[in-house]
Order: sequence, then structure tokens, then C-alpha cells
Amino acid sequence: MITKQDKNKVRKKRHARVRSKLSGTTIRPRLNVYRSNKNIYAQLIDDEKGVTIVSASTIDKELGISSAGNVEAAKKVGELVAKRAIEKGYKSVVFDRGGYLYHGRIKALADSARESGLEF
Repeated sequence: MITKQDKNKVRKKRHARVRSKLSGTTIRPRLNVYRSNKNIYAQLIDDEKGVTIVSASTIDKELGISSAGNVEAAKKVGELVAKRAIEKGYKSVVFDRGGYLYHGRIKALADSARESGLEF
């Protein structure tokens, strides 16, 4: 039987492998995604300076989401992070799926961020 800890261990290993190949710069920051059972979080990170530029999550009061662990909530977070990034002057980003499969909530967040104006 596979436990939640084992799944997360494998995900972290996958994420480390992906991170060895990509990083965010000042010009093109990294759009990182973290997903828990209840919430989804996205942030733009400048790896050269080690700074989070913009962040958005289902916890934000601005979204007013009642049910946060679904595809619809992920779409709203994608729109919000794209809007905040464009306000700060960032149009192009590198997408970091965080070791998760590009499916479901991760895909919904990425697609809505693209539709809202981010390029990756």
C-alpha cells in the first residue's frame, strides 16, 4: 500500500529533477504551483535574487471561494496570479508544475493564467 508520505516523497524527487533544469530569472520568473488536498497556491519567484514577486492562492479573501479544492478554484487562482503578475510588469514566465502531473487542477491553473495574458 502506498501512503501519502510515499507519494509526496516521490513528488519531491520529481520536482527536484525538474528544478535542476529550470529556474526563474529577473526577466522571466518561475511560476511555481503547490497543491494540497484543500487548497492550491501559485507564486512567481525570481531565483537569482531568491524573492517571491507575486503570489495567489485559494486562501485569498479577494477570490471569495467557498470550496477551494477543485478545478474551478484553480482557474480563479490562475487568473489572479496572472493579473497580479501583469500589474507588476511580468508577461513571460517559466512554468514549474512542482512535480505534479500536468492534469486536473494544475492544468486548469496554467490554462487560465495563459488566457489571462501570461506567456509560457
